[in-house]
Amino acid sequence: MGVEGKERHRDLDTGAQVLSGHMGKTIQRLRKAYNLSLSELAEQSGVAKSIISQIERNETNPTLATIWRLSQALDVSIERVLATSDEEPFIEKSSRADTPILVSEDGKMRLAIIGWLKTIEWLQWYDVQSDAGGVLDSDSHQRGSVECLSVLEGEFEVEVGGATQRAKAGETLRYRCDRPHSVRCVSDTPGRATMVCILKAAVMD
Repeated sequence: MGVEGKERHRDLDTGAQVLSGHMGKTIQRLRKAYNLSLSELAEQSGVAKSIISQIERNETNPTLATIWRLSQALDVSIERVLATSDEEPFIEKSSRADTPILVSEDGKMRLAIIGWLKTIEWLQWYDVQSDAGGVLDSDSHQRGSVECLSVLEGEFEVEVGGATQRAKAGETLRYRCDRPHSVRCVSDTPGRATMVCILKAAVMD
C-alpha cells in the first residue's frame, strides 16, 4: 500500500471512529429516554449487553445489522442513530417516526418525548395525550426535581405526597417530583398537556 493509500485508510478509520462515537452517544440518550437498562435494551434488540455497552463507550464499530436491531428496539430510524451532531443544522426537525413514545401502565396515557434528547439528563419535556381516566404513576426523580404540567385540553389532576390539585385548559400545575407522584386525566373527554421535568432544579432545598 502506497503513502496515499495509507493516508486514505487512516482517514477512513478516523471517520469511522468519529461516527461510532456519535452513534454511541445517541443510543445511550435514547436508551435513557426510554428508561431502559442495558439488560432491557439487550433483551428487546437481541444485541448482547456487553456489545451495547461497548458501542455506548465507543469501543467497537458495530455492524449494520446490529445498528438496525438497536434502531428497531428504540423505535427510531437508522438515519437518526447515525446522525452526527457536528453536522446537524441549528434548526433540527424530527418526524413522528423518530419521536419516542412512552405509555402509561394502564395504556391510556401516551407521552411523546418532544424534548431534545441531549438534555434528557437534566431537562425533559413531553406532549401528553390521554384517554379519559388515564393515570400515569411515576417514581421519585432525583432530589430537587420539579415538574410542570400545562393543560391544553380537558382536565388533569396531580397527586404528590397526599396533596392533590386539578387544572383545566390554560392552567399549569408545578410540583416537586422527587417523590412518588401521579397524573390523572379526570375529564370525561380525552385530555392533552405539555409536561416539562426539570431535574436537579435545586429550588426545594
